[in-house]
Order: sequence, then structure tokens, then C-alpha cells
Amino acid sequence: MFEGFSERRLECERGTIFARVGGTGPPLLLLHGYPENHLMWHAVAPVLGERFTVVAADLTGYGGSLRPQPSADHAAHGKRALALDQLQAMGSLGYERFAVAGHDRGGRVAYRLALDHPGRVSALAVLDIVPTADVWARADDRFPLIYWHWGFLAQPAPLPERLIAGDPGAYFEHMRALGLGREPGRYPEEVLAAYRAQLEDPATVEAMCEDYRAGASVDREYDEADRGRTIECPVLALWGKRGALEIFYGDVLAVWRAWARELHGRGVDASHFLVEDRPGEVARELAAFFAASPAPALG
Repeated sequence: MFEGFSERRLECERGTIFARVGGTGPPLLLLHGYPENHLMWHAVAPVLGERFTVVAADLTGYGGSLRPQPSADHAAHGKRALALDQLQAMGSLGYERFAVAGHDRGGRVAYRLALDHPGRVSALAVLDIVPTADVWARADDRFPLIYWHWGFLAQPAPLPERLIAGDPGAYFEHMRALGLGREPGRYPEEVLAAYRAQLEDPATVEAMCEDYRAGASVDREYDEADRGRTIECPVLALWGKRGALEIFYGDVLAVWRAWARELHGRGVDASHFLVEDRPGEVARELAAFFAASPAPALG
């Protein structure tokens, strides 16, 4: 996997971000979701690398990236702080302006990056999410049954950490119920093993919980403060039609129209984990979108 890519440890003020870097062309940052790491891009990154310089990074708290000390207000794991980590990591490579695609939690970091640093993001793709404030504002009686982990992981420490530590394998199987690993031939065993291993690392589990605690507090506050603003760069929204977004929101693009000045997107016949379920289709969509958007300067 990631043939031709180099392993890099990219400096930011809080520590280092682990990433795989490869390809040629304008810079493109790829950010993963929960409970994964950068390996979720293993089938897509080489295809995108034919047209872009791809940086597939681990989010703060995940994979090989830094583990910040939790803060009482959860801002240390808020998407504003995580976005700044990635911005500084890209700057360490010499990229002052770049495109970014993020799935799930990575999508939340990606759109926060575009809102907080509009001059640095040339184009944005968000995969299988709507903004965090809208998730909470539109939550109904279906939400705690389908996306139960949002409330569970956001519980005060150390309750979720201790419960996950009691049987990480069983917890991982519950996560797989959302579609992770179910598409035949799409999920190498070593990739699934790497995802599962994160749940056996107390520091990673703590970071995951803080990620969701931030999502229930400061991230929601950031979004509410930004209602009425629009993301300045072109935005592509993709989602899995077999996931929960159409169940919760119906017209997913209608939610994003309030946030995006220029919006494109559609559903993909996939689960929530559309990047791994349909790597060829997703790679084609991302490549076409980013190629048509204003190209950032090369580093």
C-alpha cells in the first residue's frame, strides 16, 4: 500500500503529524474519519497521486500523530485546533495554499480549516457529513439509536474510555455495524487490524473520546458562531446512500447550501465508509472536482 509514497513526520506547534506523501502536482491534503487513520485512503491516494501531490495525514490523536493533553473545555481536541495542526503541517512542506478532502471527523476538520483560514484552502471536499451544529440541531429520536456513539463517546471521562477498554474487540464490532469492512475485497486485513489496534491504545481512545466531547461542545459553538458565513472556495459533498445521512436529512445538499458559496455533490452507492467501499468512483469524483477548481501554487 502507498507504493511510491514516503513516510513523513510533519512539524506543527503542538508536535508532529504523521503523513504519507506522494505523487506530483498541486497539493492535496486527505483527512480520515473515525475509528480509522490515514490508511483509509490506501486505494484512493495512489490514483489521486497521478495528478496531485497527496498528503494523507493522521488526525491529531489518531495513528502516528501527536496526542495533546485534554483541556477542561475540550478545545485542545476541537476542530479549530486540529485544523491548525494540519495547516502548520502543510506549511512545513512549503504549501501555503492547498486543496483538502476529509471523511467523517476529517471532514469536520477540513471545513473548519476552510472557514478559519479561507485564503489557505483552494477547494474542499466533505465526505458523509453535514456541519456539526446541524447534526445537533436536527437530531431526533432516530439519532441516538443509529449514531449512538456520538453521545456515548462524549460522556465525561473516564466512563467511555473504561468501557471500551473492557472489550475493545466487541466495541470495534459495533463500529463495523455502520458498514466498516463489509464490502467484499475492499478492506485488507492489515488495515482493519490497524483500526482495531487503536482501540487497544488508551491514549488513542482518550483522544477519540475528546474528539467527540469537543464535537458536543466547542465544535458546535464554533459552527453556531459562523452561521451566515459561507465557505469561500468550491465545495464538493459526497455521501453514502446506504449510510444515515439521507435518513436524517433527506436532501443532503440542501443542508450544505447554507454553508457553501459554490456547491457540488451527490450520493454514492455505499455505506458511511464510501472511500473504502467505492475507491475508484470516489477517486474519480475527487480528481475531477479538484482538477476543475482553481489550482493552488506548488510548494
